[in-house]
Amino acid sequence: MIDRSAQAQSALFEEALPHANQEKRKRNAAPKPVDLGLIAPSQTVKNYVLDTNVLLHDPASLERFKENHLCIPCDVLSELDKFKGEQSERGANARRVHRRLTEMFSTTEVVTKGVTNECGGTVRLVIYDPAVCPKNSELLNRFLRVFPDHQRIDHRILAATILLMQHNKAPVVLVTKDINMQLKARSVGIDCEDYLNDKVDAREVSNYEICRIEVDGNELQRFASSGKLEIEDDRDESVVLNQYVLLEAGERQTMPARYVGNSTFVKLNFPEALKIPDGQALKPLNLGQRCLIDALLNPEISLVTCYGHAGTGKTLVAVAAGLHEMFNRKYNGITVSRPVVAMGGQLGFLPGTLDEKMRPWLQPIHDALDLLMRPNSPLGPKRKKAKATENSGGPIKKPYETLMEQGIIEIEALCYIRGRSIPNRFFILDEAQQLTPQEAKTIVTRMSQDSKLVLVGDPAQIDNPYVDSRSNGLVYTRNRLKGQPFVAHVALNRGERSELAEAGASLM
Repeated sequence: MIDRSAQAQSALFEEALPHANQEKRKRNAAPKPVDLGLIAPSQTVKNYVLDTNVLLHDPASLERFKENHLCIPCDVLSELDKFKGEQSERGANARRVHRRLTEMFSTTEVVTKGVTNECGGTVRLVIYDPAVCPKNSELLNRFLRVFPDHQRIDHRILAATILLMQHNKAPVVLVTKDINMQLKARSVGIDCEDYLNDKVDAREVSNYEICRIEVDGNELQRFASSGKLEIEDDRDESVVLNQYVLLEAGERQTMPARYVGNSTFVKLNFPEALKIPDGQALKPLNLGQRCLIDALLNPEISLVTCYGHAGTGKTLVAVAAGLHEMFNRKYNGITVSRPVVAMGGQLGFLPGTLDEKMRPWLQPIHDALDLLMRPNSPLGPKRKKAKATENSGGPIKKPYETLMEQGIIEIEALCYIRGRSIPNRFFILDEAQQLTPQEAKTIVTRMSQDSKLVLVGDPAQIDNPYVDSRSNGLVYTRNRLKGQPFVAHVALNRGERSELAEAGASLM
């Protein structure tokens, strides 16, 4: 007898075998370019490929490209994953990017096809897999010969960009803040740009000269006698609110002034010297310092930004003005801080308490306080008496150290400012050019009622690898807030430390 059930099973198996082989072939087949995110939803607008450093610099960059297509290589996600555990601003930005991408892709199952963002463009993930991605492009073959290391994240991002160029008619642009990455991209024919959303105009950083406005002799004389001058609208077109200018009637007749709006300039208001009780008096030595003191002592100005090369006195004048205002009871105290290269940097590498760890970073602030509050002790019996007291009762505390113990003067780590509210204090942030724009925003939003924030720094001296002279927190704050009635800016261009320091700043 013939086992018909066995025959039926054999027939079913033979019938199912081609289908199984077909499914196996489908699984082993190379994915289509559209499944790898290589083809844009439309070919009418640009494709921008974001590098990791752009997202770490500004997580909001996901919303900054308007109606264009935004491409995020999966290797960027892997690189972000390395930073998400950091208890720093960089770690916070990485976590913010992950949350925002998760929110965006929650409406779709295929993240490589793209989702629409709030600006009308799209965001999608792009996959580069050397084992399955097509290699029939001459541009990609040349890239693989020049950069054969497939394990480097930078090379994988560049390869993904080349594949996007191969499969899209619209332009493809790599956006990165890494200068070396830009050079590599241009060497293999990739169009590359820096992230410019928070970059200021180069002229705002390079030009430290005070603006000059021509007036006639009668107008200058009227300004000198009344302290106020109104001019025609066409002569103040380039001047913003609270900007310092130099009114000139000829080469030798000049007077500094501050613009208060409505084509009106007012005379500077500052004392002959900033007097510190039982300490030193600081006199302004040049026009820039006089303008800075006018802004620092003006109660209507709550934010002062100051650019200055090394030795121009920006930190010393700011500390002196803060002490002057504090002793005149305009503020409850003075707080001075500076970034430890980048805000959020860990301080565990140095031994001791937090104050001992911060002392090497904040030593310039201690030097400024010591210089300004040092008593004018003449030589003679008083000096000997002080020395005898020191030997009998231990070392004498410096005046500013006593005020620090009372909480009137604070010299603190900037990395712990998040979440604070700072009322009625004169807050000085030295070396503000080391901040990123996001860090600067964090500090500005900490200021409460009746507080004054002073940001000083030199955009030409930057150690933070994530910013440059045109994208750091100091110039970003100045650029975004200029023209506000409570904001003033001063640029110092004359060194007063020494002839040697001035020559070094200008010639070296």
